[in-house]
Amino acid sequence: MLAFAKSLFGSANERKVKSMSGRVGRINALEAKMKTLSDEELAHQTVLFRERLANGASLDSLLEEAFATVREAAWRSLGQRHYDVQLTGGLILHQGGIAEMRTGEGKTLVATAPVYLNALLGKGIHLITVNDYLAKRDAETMGRVYRFLGLTTGVIVSGMSPPARKQAYNSDITYGTNNEFGFDYLRDNLVYNRQEMVQRGHHFAIVDEVDSILIDEARTPLIISGPTEDRSELYKVLDTLTKELIQDPDTFELDEKQRQVLLSEAGSERLEEMLMAGGYLAEDTTGLYDAANVSLVHHANQALRANTLYTPNKDYIVKDGEIILIDEFTGRMMSGRRLSEGLHQAIEAKEGVAIQPENQTLASVTIQNYFRMYEKLSGMTGTAATEASEFGDIYKMDVLEVPTHRAIKRVDFDDEVYRTEAEKFKAIADQVASCFVKGQPILVGTASIEKSEKLSEFLDAYAYRVELSRTLKSQYANADKKELSKLGDEAYDIEYASGKGIKHSVLNARHHENEAYIIADAGVPGAVTIATNMAGRGTDIQLGGNVDLRVQKWLEEIGDEAAANVTNEQLLAKKAEVEAQIADSKQKALAAGGLFVLGTERHESRRIDNQLRGRTGRQGDPGTSKFYLSCEDDLMRIFAGDRLNAMMKTLGVEEGEAITHKLLNSAIATAQKRVEQRNYEIRKNLLKYDDVVNDQRKAVFEQRQEFMDSEDLSEIIEEFRQETISDLVERHLPPKAYAEQWDVAGLKESCEKLLGLDLPIDDWAAEEGIANEEIEERIQTIAADTMAQRLELLGADQMKALEKNFLLQMIDMQWREHLMHLDHLRAVIGLRGYGQRDPLNEYKTEAFSLFETLLVNLRHNTTRWLMTVEIRFQGQPDPEPVQFEEIHLDPTTGENTLAPQLTDDLSADQREKLPHSALPAGWEATPRNGQCPCGSGKKFKHCHGALI
Repeated sequence: MLAFAKSLFGSANERKVKSMSGRVGRINALEAKMKTLSDEELAHQTVLFRERLANGASLDSLLEEAFATVREAAWRSLGQRHYDVQLTGGLILHQGGIAEMRTGEGKTLVATAPVYLNALLGKGIHLITVNDYLAKRDAETMGRVYRFLGLTTGVIVSGMSPPARKQAYNSDITYGTNNEFGFDYLRDNLVYNRQEMVQRGHHFAIVDEVDSILIDEARTPLIISGPTEDRSELYKVLDTLTKELIQDPDTFELDEKQRQVLLSEAGSERLEEMLMAGGYLAEDTTGLYDAANVSLVHHANQALRANTLYTPNKDYIVKDGEIILIDEFTGRMMSGRRLSEGLHQAIEAKEGVAIQPENQTLASVTIQNYFRMYEKLSGMTGTAATEASEFGDIYKMDVLEVPTHRAIKRVDFDDEVYRTEAEKFKAIADQVASCFVKGQPILVGTASIEKSEKLSEFLDAYAYRVELSRTLKSQYANADKKELSKLGDEAYDIEYASGKGIKHSVLNARHHENEAYIIADAGVPGAVTIATNMAGRGTDIQLGGNVDLRVQKWLEEIGDEAAANVTNEQLLAKKAEVEAQIADSKQKALAAGGLFVLGTERHESRRIDNQLRGRTGRQGDPGTSKFYLSCEDDLMRIFAGDRLNAMMKTLGVEEGEAITHKLLNSAIATAQKRVEQRNYEIRKNLLKYDDVVNDQRKAVFEQRQEFMDSEDLSEIIEEFRQETISDLVERHLPPKAYAEQWDVAGLKESCEKLLGLDLPIDDWAAEEGIANEEIEERIQTIAADTMAQRLELLGADQMKALEKNFLLQMIDMQWREHLMHLDHLRAVIGLRGYGQRDPLNEYKTEAFSLFETLLVNLRHNTTRWLMTVEIRFQGQPDPEPVQFEEIHLDPTTGENTLAPQLTDDLSADQREKLPHSALPAGWEATPRNGQCPCGSGKKFKHCHGALI
């Protein structure tokens, strides 16, 4: 019934796309009018549109004219005209949806129309790409359209200075990667002057390869970290207590197989007693597991792990006063690698070596919560339908599939499954050789860089023998089919092409510019290209080759000086020559069957497989795709690989023989759905916990910006002081307590510590009939007088600057400490599940309690600084800038994707073997966390120090 209704009325997607055809028709109707305008008149449309907006017109009322204007501008500046399907994609983007468009449909051009329309408001449009190369390329190429129409374009890439970033953000349209935008947002909330902030708001963003950025990269947050203050004594104290504690085996529970250790109930009680006796618990707490002691619990657990799970000369060695980890698989030393979350420091305390400070989170945000700040968010990709529910749930974006400009002619074959990886590789090599010999371009997709390298070595050494033709021998001209079947190949004269080693190219993820050239030539007849991940490459595989990139490569090859002297006539002549060569090559590739896409294994996500398949059959070209699998592949092994292997043996499947069936395809797709669901749960869980922090983050960042914008914060400072004094009096002189129950000595000590005032509180308390309110009033009066004297001494302007500086610094310090507490809380909150309590609800409660503590500490510490700081009228040296480290972990490898790539021709093993003498004289004495002497601005350990 459902299928009948679909055939009658069309799917929901088809109906929504069809509803846009009316607007597309009206845009087409304006094309003739736009063609009559001169270049100046066309560019002047921008001024007219902005005038109409200023007079109250809505963006939607300008849409048809603006889209028609962009279409004509693109034709005049780029020689490209928007197809109807591209206009449809642009409408989806303007409405805040996701346009799913196949590879080769021109998504880069699609974005120009909605970008132009929304940029008319002057609030800034952000266009997000997956790498710096694409950001620069698209900003330059599409920037011609925007410049033609009088709009400015900027691009954000790594290594840019803050002034250059600010200029780029002030442009009408800004291109850049998700990491650059996210880290600029975090850095903006660490500056002390509004003029130093580079971003100007989050109005509208279009995300290219939206699935890659908002799904794949969203499993790990963006983090800016920096060194913490010296806490060596805490590590040493906890190490001493732990060593004493573990003398009794009943105080902890050790699971060596899972490498886990926990304090037993008796151990927790004993540790609590020891910490309480030493005065290490936080003030006003009654036990070790109060929220204020969460960091103490965390470091106590790390000390326990260091003393029970980590063994010298097995897990690490002590060399030259440093703890060096040992790789458990290779037994090699891993110089420069450190364990996180205070564990490395715990081992250093255990071994009695110098304790290096750990890095602390200064600011962090998840990809999801960063992009949800935009007033309007949209995206485009070739593969989003499988993740439509996640886009709807998390980002409130609908996915709409836009039909292709030309009908798809690609043929997708069923998967071939082999028993072993060796058999699979042999079959893959045979297929590659067949395509290579007959001149059919082939793209081979792998799941990892290691598999790419392994396959590359296999093809280099592979001896192939491919049949070119066969002719029946004359003596068998009258033989029947049965006889010919018995004779086999003996009945024919067969011509073979043979050789050793198949020439091929391997894509390297570190060289995006070179990749563009490799992909541009991947459609040349006989080209063999191995790639790990085809998402976000930004360059289509065009049969025969890519004209523009071929000409660009020629200009680079002849050198800058010669290229500068190339005339327009010479350039056009070269382009015509290249076009003729490519047209000839395209006909040969088409005759051979178009691009063959070969997948060497199924990815855990169907979307990634679809991205690979989508590379062939571009713009109505013929093409073929097939996946080769084995029972030893990761996905197959996890989901019933052993059973399938046993079944193949039972069925008598011989070595080198494959099985294919549609039911097998369905079973694999089901396994992929299960993995996709698990990954979605990981992302959703990360977001649930970050949502708890996000409200706090927004409140703190907004308050911080208000303070930064205020000229005079004296009222807030006075309010902080009054509330601090009220807190102190309430704590030590409770409202309904008798005078005999007052902690007069405690109040006197607190006033000295927080207010710097030595007050006769004990004399006041001895007065007949005095109330706590009267004592508070006296303290408030004296504190106010003291601040008035400081104001007179310093002057109003100096005091305002001092108050603002102290307040901003204190917010940052308290927020960092709060984030550290939350990190530690997040690490242990899962244990609450054993007590039948929901860890998320417990986290919310504890996080709220910690946030309240943050606000109290902010008031108290700001008051203490301003009341007790020593004022000297002399020039102070500028403080040393904090070394920030940007972190975004790859969810599959755990590696920091933002760590600098120092050299591409040395492996990690070779880098470690470089001697200190390889460095320039004097550089070997540079501290690991100091700035590298080369002037890069990076830490030594992340620059030249990583080479030794």
